[in-house]
Amino acid sequence: MSDILDQIVSRKKAEVAACRDRVPTAALEGRLAVASPPRDFFGALAAPGPIKLIAEFKRKSPSAGDIRPESTIEEVVRGYADAGASCLSVLTDGPGFGGSLVDLESARIAVPLPVLRKEFVIDRYQVIEARAHGADAVLLIAECLDDCLLRSLYREIIDLGMTPLVELHDADNLPRVLDLGATLVGINNRNLKTMTTDLGTVLRLREQVPDDVLLVAESGIKTRADVERLERAGIDAMLVGESLLTAPDPGRAAASLLGR
Repeated sequence: MSDILDQIVSRKKAEVAACRDRVPTAALEGRLAVASPPRDFFGALAAPGPIKLIAEFKRKSPSAGDIRPESTIEEVVRGYADAGASCLSVLTDGPGFGGSLVDLESARIAVPLPVLRKEFVIDRYQVIEARAHGADAVLLIAECLDDCLLRSLYREIIDLGMTPLVELHDADNLPRVLDLGATLVGINNRNLKTMTTDLGTVLRLREQVPDDVLLVAESGIKTRADVERLERAGIDAMLVGESLLTAPDPGRAAASLLGR
């Protein structure tokens, strides 16, 4: 694990402990009965047609600082939905990305698209928390998790009716993810050790991913030409955030990526 991820995981352990003190696991589980039923995140990406877009909302990033402070989340995600996005991704990490579970709920209320909780998930509590606040899918990052915890969290997400999106960057983690039985796999083109981005990462690993696994390209996707490269390689979906959010009109930028 990189130093950056080490620091994030250490921080997350403290955050989860604090959340558990405020809202015990049993109390959080009690909210599941009244949570809205999960939407089909996997099905939205598996539908026939061209490459699918998971359009992301985040309030800031370590590299870009504050992003679109003048825009509401409702305004942005409605633009994404109108542009033809298949799903949404919402950053809920506070310190690094300015996010919260309120953002997750707001996005889900605003549009009928399935919503991914994008977070550094290291504990079962965060999975229950995601479902209690309306998430339809949860991100798991292979580089943050050992085999036992990865498998346990993956199963918990499925048991709660949500879709796990299992992400990796290093090729060494691909066998771990495939052995898990993951059917929705994300390749992050950003190296968290150097913070460099190379769209070729997902293209190089594409041949090692079975055809029955839905493959999502993450990070470094900025132009329609990038999307066409992904489509030619047989990539099923793309998760795009910063290049949309820093455009004058995120919805129009999303439509442009999709060739609309």
